[in-house]
Amino acid sequence: MILESLVQAVGNTPLRRLRSLEPKGVEIHAKLEWFNPGGSAKDRAAAQIFREALERGDFKGGRTLLDSTSGNTGIAYAWIGAALGVPVALVMPENVSDARKRIARAYGAQVILSDPLEQSDGAIRLARKLAQDEPGRWLYADQYSNEANPRAHELGTAPEIWEQTQGRVTHVVLGIGTGGTVMGTGRGLKAKNPRVRSIAVEPAEALHGLEGLKHMPSSIVPRIYQEAELDRKLSIKTDDGWDMAERLTRDEALLVGHSAGAAAVGAVLIARELAERGEEGVIVTLFPDRADRYLPPPP
Repeated sequence: MILESLVQAVGNTPLRRLRSLEPKGVEIHAKLEWFNPGGSAKDRAAAQIFREALERGDFKGGRTLLDSTSGNTGIAYAWIGAALGVPVALVMPENVSDARKRIARAYGAQVILSDPLEQSDGAIRLARKLAQDEPGRWLYADQYSNEANPRAHELGTAPEIWEQTQGRVTHVVLGIGTGGTVMGTGRGLKAKNPRVRSIAVEPAEALHGLEGLKHMPSSIVPRIYQEAELDRKLSIKTDDGWDMAERLTRDEALLVGHSAGAAAVGAVLIARELAERGEEGVIVTLFPDRADRYLPPPP
């Protein structure tokens, strides 16, 4: 395959069966999103946001794409902006991993740091203020309200899961960040089979250590997140997510981040419930990125 642009390589990520986590009669599969060019699931939403903005002519006049991010969306914006020749500015909480900030800057993105104590909500507020103060300078992408975000998963992630499981998928268990992944994937799969259950995973604690996930009761709820569309929501403790991430590295050779660990915990909970009732199932979860983005730099 010869690509005209690296953006064409977004999507079509593999499924990996997690046999060490499966109870009898239930399959658990994980979609490995670090196979995207930018190393995370956020490449999908960022590519769709850029695609639709370009089609509308939103970058005329040399406007810079601006958005708030905890890291992965920012990296996706940065590399896609570099590939397309569009300037990018990112508002990040100061305490996001150094690796994410370095990667975004390496692609040429401007990084604006927000109060670490305000987490992702503080970055959202600062990005909104910048956009309001200078609307002619910034194109505020607003991944939390931009319908291109869930549409990327409705058009891409969901059909891929359907094809990869040969239409056997019964449940998707997905973490809540912006809400785009769980909303779009659920919509796309339910359009093919209304019996597919869409289940969201969020941190159990307001102050948690599952970077990239949102505790909805204590957060600014993204406009694209519609909880009424979900079949269920699970609350996962930080320690459980971290322990599962370590287990996946040890038992499955998957060096995943803690949000992936939390998603896997949720998938196992659903699998065990099915097994206890004597039911079969094909559960698909999604691992957003690899843990190398969270590792500290060498001394």
